[in-house]
Amino acid sequence: MTYDPNEPYGGPEIPSANGHKSEVGQVVALDEHRRARQADTSGESEATAVRPTARDTSYEIELDEPPPAEGAPVSVDLPGSAVPVLTPEERRHPVIPAGLRRGNLAATAKATGRRWGYVAAFHAVRSPGYLLQTALWAVVGLFRLMGRQVRWWWVNEQYTLLQQAATDNDPAMWLKLHREGKATRRWRGVVLLGQLVALAVAGALAVQLPWQWKAGLTAAMLALLARYGKPAGRTIIPAAVVTRRFRKLNSDIVLRAYYAAGLGHPDKPNQQIEFGAPMAREGNGSKVLVNLPYGKSFTDAVNAREKIASGLDVALAQVMLTRDPQSHRSHWLWVADSDPLATPAGRTPLLACKPTDIWQPAPLGLDERGRPVTLLMLWNSILVGAQPRQGKSFTARLLALYAALDPYVRLDVFDGKGSPDWRKFALVAHSCSFGFTMTRDGDPLETFVQMLRDLKADAQARYQKLSELPVDICPEGKLTREIARDPRYGMPVRLVVIDECQEYFDTGDKELNKEIAGLMVFLVKVAPAAGIILVDATQKPGGVGTGDVATAFTSFRDNHQVRIALRTGSWQVSDLVLGSGAYSEGFDSSTLLPSYKGVGIMRGAGDETPTVRFHLADAEDAEKILLAARKLRERAGTLSGFAAGEAAVREVRDVLADALTVFQSGETGLPWTYLAARLAERIPEHYADVTPDAISAQLRALGVPSVDIKRDGKALKGAKKAAVQTAISRRETTTG
Repeated sequence: MTYDPNEPYGGPEIPSANGHKSEVGQVVALDEHRRARQADTSGESEATAVRPTARDTSYEIELDEPPPAEGAPVSVDLPGSAVPVLTPEERRHPVIPAGLRRGNLAATAKATGRRWGYVAAFHAVRSPGYLLQTALWAVVGLFRLMGRQVRWWWVNEQYTLLQQAATDNDPAMWLKLHREGKATRRWRGVVLLGQLVALAVAGALAVQLPWQWKAGLTAAMLALLARYGKPAGRTIIPAAVVTRRFRKLNSDIVLRAYYAAGLGHPDKPNQQIEFGAPMAREGNGSKVLVNLPYGKSFTDAVNAREKIASGLDVALAQVMLTRDPQSHRSHWLWVADSDPLATPAGRTPLLACKPTDIWQPAPLGLDERGRPVTLLMLWNSILVGAQPRQGKSFTARLLALYAALDPYVRLDVFDGKGSPDWRKFALVAHSCSFGFTMTRDGDPLETFVQMLRDLKADAQARYQKLSELPVDICPEGKLTREIARDPRYGMPVRLVVIDECQEYFDTGDKELNKEIAGLMVFLVKVAPAAGIILVDATQKPGGVGTGDVATAFTSFRDNHQVRIALRTGSWQVSDLVLGSGAYSEGFDSSTLLPSYKGVGIMRGAGDETPTVRFHLADAEDAEKILLAARKLRERAGTLSGFAAGEAAVREVRDVLADALTVFQSGETGLPWTYLAARLAERIPEHYADVTPDAISAQLRALGVPSVDIKRDGKALKGAKKAAVQTAISRRETTTG
């Protein structure tokens, strides 16, 4: 039997050259086949004799070691030690499927009900057409049945025998067949008459039955006659749900795809594709280790991914290529049975409303292979970028909801577009603002800027405190879970969410833009290591602002450690979100289909860069989670700031700390006049009437010397930033 490589799906096992059946996904070099080829080509060179022709569908791979005993097939698979071995726990199926567990049972029942409800509605709408077709084909079936009975009665099969007897000029046989035919027709006629009488009696009795029985019998008769009358292969009632298309992968299909993609050639020396491991099932797909010819690299395979998908006859999203850490010419090919990104990951597990721990990874969704994807938010700054209405805000909100359920995490939430997506976070946020429109709570922009100033001062103070804590409390000079949750130290983990962060770089006030840019660049570079997490979302990752502000935005964008890109407009925009070099590594969010809502590529969180189907938490889900988060915080006594109804006004006047917050990025010193003006503008509740002489006297009394500061080409008296920081350190050392 010859295998046709163009056969799209399934089929029987593929026989090898000598008739032995090989396992799917393994290629064997058979000595018998090689000896036969050598015998046929005795006049040719050895290299030519063993080279397969273009008609072969299984390609021989020469091994470095000589073949074993005569007649034994040589496997190209690596030894068993190189094949991943599953533990007994990994081989076991769960006793109770995930969909039937207590927490998921309601959702499973709801999903099943929706599915069958849809199927019922689909067929109910089309039921008149089904009835009409059934009646039509029932009439056809009735006439077919009558014709079949007539042919049976008339013994039509005897005609060929009578004709053969006449052709052979055998009158005796003809007469014998004729007499047998007459007797058979007489008997079969009696049988048909009996059938008609039985039908007449049954019809007379059926008339006396209740209408329910009449309807049931009529429906049954119509269904039977319609089944007999409809053409072969045609259905009256079609399927309500499209059946998925599956690819059954084998070695020949993989070889065909790679050769069609130009990654090798079956007939050229040293240009054959090899397999480094047996083909195996993983998740909802198949995987195999592919060894490219020498000189070809993983980059070549990534660039040919579209052609490989075409050669495999599958969608591009079904083909995943992963580096092999042991060789740059090898890589893992994983092919999904069906499009893995078309199936949503489902609702977020945070709907259980149980307390979370920011020191543990947050559940995000599922990757292409259906494996859970998590992210450790601590010590990271996270950038989420996408086109509008692709799930950018929902993805960032998923992270914020996880942090909200940890009652010891302080939240600051700011939304540059003022949409309803984030407003419910006022239930738990220490500070928040939505849009730039003035509200009864004050100027949202001023609230945002003040939060940045306080955050910068907090980050600087944290480093100082951590460096001074005893070794038994802070062994490595880093924030620990115990320190963060102990109110005596005042260093809780903080999460700052800024949606549409590009809006805060272009407020219309050049001086304010410059200050915001400096503060945000400082925070994204310095704050994560102090336990301050930044989650920033944007639909415009490039070309924001002008001059120094544009440069600062680029620095701000590029200093995020973890990057998530949902669908973007081009590979250039995808590279801005995912980071330089992502496209050359095969990661391009612009190739995600518009129908993939809430699907994105996550880079920088680990060694792998998965395409994630993020869990869904809509507005109703978010409100439910945030109400539970507020109760957790009330119980733990950690509700603070805006959520606790506190006014956004400083209750403590700290001249040194306040003075430090007004220094912008890059400024090493400020004249007293500038220092007084900024304090009066930014903290009016304490410094509305302060004068340069007054602030000079107060800071000099705290150990900050008055020195010459160059400003606009003039030398003015003022304070050095380093001197203010030294004074703060000296004070904390004394009080400690």
